[in-house]
Amino acid sequence: MLSCSPRATQSISQLHSKTLLLLQARGQQAQYSSKASTKTSAIGFIGLGQMGFHMAKHLRAKSKGPFVVFDMNKDVVSKFKNENSNVLVATSPADLASQTSVIVTALPESAHVKQVYLGENGVLRGIKKDALCIDSSTIDNSVSIDVSEQIIAAGGRAVDAPISGGIMGAQAATLTFMVGSQNAADFERAKVHLAKMGKNVVHCGELGAGQAAKICNNLLLAISMIGVAEAMNLGMRLGLDPAVLASIVNTSSGRCWSSDTANPVPNVIATAPSSKDYDGGFKSRLMLKDLGLVSNAAKDSKTPLLLGALSENIYRMIASDPTMAEKDFSVVYKWISNNKQK
Repeated sequence: MLSCSPRATQSISQLHSKTLLLLQARGQQAQYSSKASTKTSAIGFIGLGQMGFHMAKHLRAKSKGPFVVFDMNKDVVSKFKNENSNVLVATSPADLASQTSVIVTALPESAHVKQVYLGENGVLRGIKKDALCIDSSTIDNSVSIDVSEQIIAAGGRAVDAPISGGIMGAQAATLTFMVGSQNAADFERAKVHLAKMGKNVVHCGELGAGQAAKICNNLLLAISMIGVAEAMNLGMRLGLDPAVLASIVNTSSGRCWSSDTANPVPNVIATAPSSKDYDGGFKSRLMLKDLGLVSNAAKDSKTPLLLGALSENIYRMIASDPTMAEKDFSVVYKWISNNKQK
């Protein structure tokens, strides 16, 4: 049996103490790193409108770490904070950017996106290195690309990720995101967050490709809604029950989203905006705005627009009517049914 001298025993005890201190220090370092990691994974959301409010709600519920919001409407910010836990409120986009490493924006128009990112108190004033900016606004393709390039030049990362699915999709987290990115890594990083707000996340190509896909989709959406409204109006004037006609269309070749999900005739589909006095959907004035983006893109690319140009004129007339401008774009049925051929 081996025995140790008192001096040897003391040395072992000192070594043991040093080892414990080292392990404790490493534990504290690991704990600090974990806290730093949580801090850098903070998410920011700018734009708590009809779509953004629901998107942010899902993202908050499915994300860990701090969640920071900003919107010019203080009432909606208070509402969001009251309905969701662990929410911080930023004083400006720059303030939000200084606290977060992922920023999602959902804004109405190109001018708003430029102001939020490039303005005096914009995101670029406080952006962190490699912070990811995800813009889900539907704006001019050229503006989207320019803003994304400026974000990247400032040290951040950017993707355009406009959405399809409307308010119902935002509420149910079933949105489709059409994404443009500079590389696959940025897309994969954005997909983690977008998947918490939607069902489909599709990589469309380079920066601006998401915007291109979105305006093409909305062009077809406007045309199809006008077509369904016109067909339903004709059928009803010929004596058909609208529910019967809709069931025929929805089991035949005329079926589309405008007929089977958001049918423009009231009380055909209970959940459609048309059955709620055309409230709670995609506003007619916003459809006109998107068709304007389509028109700009068509001019830039020298692409002819036939039905697109007609659709823009129809929605221009609807949006000029104060009783219809703020209603869901399926109110085109009401506009058509109120007119008779001379």
